[in-house]
Amino acid sequence: MGIHSNLTNSDGAKIKYDVHPYIFFISAGLIVLLVALTLYLGKDIKDFFGIVQTGISTYTGWFFVLTMNVILVSVLLFMFSRFGDIRLGGDDAVPEFSTAGWFAMLFSAGMGIGLLFYGVAEPMFHFISSPFSDTPGSPEAARRAMDLTFLHWGLHPWSVYAIVGLSLAFFSFNKGYPLTIRSAFVPLLGDRVNGPIGYAIDISATVATLFGVATSLGIGVQQVNAGLFHVFGIPQTTNVQLLLVCGITLIATYSVVRGLDAGIRKLSEINISLALALMFFVLLLGPTLFILNALVENIGIYLQNFMQLSTWNETYENSSWQNGWTVFYWGWWIGWSPFVGMFIARISKGRTIREFIAGVLLVPTLVTFVWITVFGNSALFIDMFGGGGIAKAVQENVPVSLFVLLEHFPFSSVTSVLGIAVVITFFVTSSDSGSLVIDIITANGNQSPPVAQRVFWALMEGAVAATLLYGGGLIALQTATITAGLPFGIILLFMAYSLFRGLKDYSGPQQFYVDPEMKPKKISITPKAFPAKRRRHKIR
Repeated sequence: MGIHSNLTNSDGAKIKYDVHPYIFFISAGLIVLLVALTLYLGKDIKDFFGIVQTGISTYTGWFFVLTMNVILVSVLLFMFSRFGDIRLGGDDAVPEFSTAGWFAMLFSAGMGIGLLFYGVAEPMFHFISSPFSDTPGSPEAARRAMDLTFLHWGLHPWSVYAIVGLSLAFFSFNKGYPLTIRSAFVPLLGDRVNGPIGYAIDISATVATLFGVATSLGIGVQQVNAGLFHVFGIPQTTNVQLLLVCGITLIATYSVVRGLDAGIRKLSEINISLALALMFFVLLLGPTLFILNALVENIGIYLQNFMQLSTWNETYENSSWQNGWTVFYWGWWIGWSPFVGMFIARISKGRTIREFIAGVLLVPTLVTFVWITVFGNSALFIDMFGGGGIAKAVQENVPVSLFVLLEHFPFSSVTSVLGIAVVITFFVTSSDSGSLVIDIITANGNQSPPVAQRVFWALMEGAVAATLLYGGGLIALQTATITAGLPFGIILLFMAYSLFRGLKDYSGPQQFYVDPEMKPKKISITPKAFPAKRRRHKIR
């Protein structure tokens, strides 16, 4: 099912578009409605966002924690089971991109701006205010700070990306279904993926993706503004941030028009190169021995405390610290998962399931730990042994944290400009990747959607980020993320089970068929030459 263009422009050329009538228009309508409501309510919306965020975090925080752990366990089981030898796309499929290019794209899409924003800020926040340490600024507080930061950026978020990416890649490349979220639910829903339930899944994914990306864009532009203020004295105001959103969104729009290989892949490789240059600069000119020692110890503490921290719910503390940190992060990762998962699926054809999970779960987690240790422990070292000042600066202005750290190194003006460039390139890759993914979903799985639709969604992401910044700043961004992530968290649990059902019955690159005489939802795999009384699932 889809709407295809019959329109022509003034030159007689056909205007191309390809949209699913329900998914595209309902998703766009819901997003526009929220943007309009935010603008209409003005400053009062900030209080409303605060109430919504508190309510969702307080009453559903346990669900986010449970969901993240179930997904991680599921991914590890898939990796070490007999399913690990299945190749995405069939036995003869070969990877479209080199391993280096693959890693660059999935890491840029998966973390990007968030690591730059929180790589220094989060360890310093926990260093002076931790639910597990009564002595702020102590060595124990430093250990706990890195442990909590590793929890939020470690195996859990990458497992969410892995389950979505693996589901979509398997059902698209091995089963032949369109590359869209509801395709992953054929084993559970059968032909009902073509009805309200299936459409609701794709709509939920579209809205969650857009608000997840918009949150990162909003956070990223705050950091760009902080860097410009730090280096050039440009004021940190909402108006400046809105102008930055407009400018960078135009760059992202240009990139997404160029396409996956010419635009997104090349830009991903550039921003990874710039980010690594910045990281090695801090590692080599900073407290190198302290950082290397800390990396080993941080990973050890993370593994030792993993079970306790990953299931902690503040039950006995009767506090709300977790609402602003862990629950926000889990909502953020879930909100990002349709976008990152589909993008990873799109670039992962030809890899085995074991290779896919190792590449999406283990390698990026290790790289993330190295990044957080280099920047976080450098900041901790300065505050503990070098005169301090970073924690205080972070408390006063979170987005400036990276640039305050770079002030303690030589060539700070140059490295701060490099930091701004890294943030902008990550900003652009997040936006154009998100635009491509949303367009694929709303174009009913078309992996090469028309340029006009890519432009529409790229501009929509910028508009939502700008509106949320105008309407409530970081609180609005966090609320949008958690709110969009809640319904998709439920979808993720069913997706993991559906993937298990699909893998369990898989015997080669064949197609699903349904026998009407069987019970509802009963799925069997048969050759294409099938009796006429049986019919093949088609996703419309």
